[in-house]
Amino acid sequence: MIEQEQAQDVAVRDFAVPVVDLGPWVDVDAYDDAARARVARELDAACQAVGFVQVLGHGVPDAAVAGLASAMDDFFGLPLPDKRALEVPANRGYSAPKSESLSLSLGVEPANRMNDFFEAFNVGAEARSYAGLDLDEADYGLNVWPDVAGFRERVEAYFAEAGRVARTLLRVFAAALDLPTGYFEDLTDHSIDVLRMNNYALPPGEITLDGELTGMGEHTDFGLVTVLWADQVAGLQVLGREGGWHDVSPVDGALLVNLGDLTAHLTNDRWMSTLHRVKPPVVDGRILRRRSAAYFHDGNVDAVVATLPSHLDASAWGGTPGEAYAPVTVRDHIAAKLAGSRQGRVNVSAVREAARVLASRD
Repeated sequence: MIEQEQAQDVAVRDFAVPVVDLGPWVDVDAYDDAARARVARELDAACQAVGFVQVLGHGVPDAAVAGLASAMDDFFGLPLPDKRALEVPANRGYSAPKSESLSLSLGVEPANRMNDFFEAFNVGAEARSYAGLDLDEADYGLNVWPDVAGFRERVEAYFAEAGRVARTLLRVFAAALDLPTGYFEDLTDHSIDVLRMNNYALPPGEITLDGELTGMGEHTDFGLVTVLWADQVAGLQVLGREGGWHDVSPVDGALLVNLGDLTAHLTNDRWMSTLHRVKPPVVDGRILRRRSAAYFHDGNVDAVVATLPSHLDASAWGGTPGEAYAPVTVRDHIAAKLAGSRQGRVNVSAVREAARVLASRD
């Protein structure tokens, strides 16, 4: 028992989110194949060890990030009635504080029996974004835009950059997994992509700060890969493989990247969809405002995702021999997750993820 506790202490002390420079895959003419292979190996190691990685050399202009941040400030600074006028049923528009419970997307009741206190605004790809395809808007959602000068232009500029980074990452993923170069392109040529802009704050006097508040409950992301811009403000925590929660803050200029459920399905948890949450940063009895913007690259609505043949034997990396994820369409997987977080219906299909959440609470 003592040796086990010592080993866990070492794991907690040594935990870190790796930093990977994507430059060789972004500025391809300036680097050779050996440099790109090195990045693929580094990303493979990070995906196995943590499931989160910080990327530099991503090529997103500072102006695009600054534009996104200012657009978020302008929108979230509006009066609540103006924001609530943009609430829509689909995965678009405004979500008010305490209207969601992310842990239910894993089939787990919130530890504090409270909904998450963040507010959010979502935009994303629409069916009509993919000309020539007979797609249903019900699978994507129609964007709504606030009457805020320059908001749409600033958000769309960043959306395009984040999408480019996500597609670059999937090319690196293919190389790291020894898959054909265009493997992920076949899964994402009409991908459900959403940019969720989050604001963590509560009006003074709204609630007692008792240390049990949850900004965003324990959850995994739904799709293939997430590209996250975040303030360098405390709050984001990820669950390490040893079962402990760890604070994460991006280094200067970095974007945080984490794997979604569908990549975990493909790799049979060799690359894990890492559980994460946001605990409210409280300073001198007040919640310190925190902003983030997550670009979810989820895959084609009609794509069927199943464990890769090369990853069926999970025992090769300590998993259960012979166990694999059942094939699932992107549409059905995301619908089950959203029904949990938005509609309060427990997702009974997230068995592995729910077990990890419950273990972390012991």
